[in-house]
Amino acid sequence: MAKILCIANQKGGVGKTTTAINLAASIAAAERRTLLIDCDAQGNASTGLGVSREAIREQNLYQALIGKRPLTDVIVGTMIPQLDIVPADQDLIGIEVEFVPLPDREKKLRALVRELETPYEFIILDCPPSLGFMTLNALVAADALIIPLQCEYFAMEGLGHLLNTLRLVKARLNPSLQLGGILLTMFDTRNLLSHRVSEDVRRHFGSKVFQTCIPRNVRLSESPSHGLPILLYDIRSRGALSYMDLAKEILANGRR
Repeated sequence: MAKILCIANQKGGVGKTTTAINLAASIAAAERRTLLIDCDAQGNASTGLGVSREAIREQNLYQALIGKRPLTDVIVGTMIPQLDIVPADQDLIGIEVEFVPLPDREKKLRALVRELETPYEFIILDCPPSLGFMTLNALVAADALIIPLQCEYFAMEGLGHLLNTLRLVKARLNPSLQLGGILLTMFDTRNLLSHRVSEDVRRHFGSKVFQTCIPRNVRLSESPSHGLPILLYDIRSRGALSYMDLAKEILANGRR
């Protein structure tokens, strides 16, 4: 049975989609069949893996959620043999309003994932920068939540609210949901503030913080504009090595 990891943080610009893309690619490169589901109407995870917006007009997550097509039919292959993606586009913007009258609307994504017959080992859910409908659906569907946290001044802002949401979802909708880990991102070794934030987060959350830190890295920032995960754009970069280390940590420790 697939391990389902939800990558979420209601703050934008924390490296959430970068983490979803590159963690999925790194796990797939370790020969673990992986599916990335883009749950964000911006579709950045989709374009970041080279998926053309024009090519997915009728092949995206929205089509599966409204029941027009089964999830299997909207899965798209990528340049990494073991990695597939369910793309998203702007059609997802209205899904929250459309689903208001539906019963169990927060469980729609979980139902789709459970119907999958393809034997994926990992399913990674990339969430929008909010705690809205799609993020709630992802939390209900997931085994574990991974929280990217930037090493900057406002790093802890909003984290308590997200953790409280996790507790509520666990109590009411998904008892198996766990905190899989907090991932420190945008770490600048030359910046004293990055070190202080890292120390504070590790002191407060202990073993729930991944040992791997994701550095600020120009090549990592460039890769989405080329539609490539960092492994294919520059495998020798610090960003690529860090995401491979994160994948190893998840695979070795069984973190969910």
